[in-house]
Amino acid sequence: MALFDDEPGAAPVRKLAHEVGQDLSRLSVEELRERAALLREEIERLEREAEKKSVQRDAADLLFKR
Repeated sequence: MALFDDEPGAAPVRKLAHEVGQDLSRLSVEELRERAALLREEIERLEREAEKKSVQRDAADLLFKR
């Protein structure tokens, strides 16, 4: 029994990832839905981060505005 994932005999860990433009023909309906959910979550995360940076930028603009 392997103690670490990178040791021989360790069960492969299925990593859910998506590459934009990749071939989707071999994915099942469930895999497609999982990836769509993953991408929606990532879009939400990106939008939250962009909003935080926008607020920070606006605050800096107000602070340094003459």
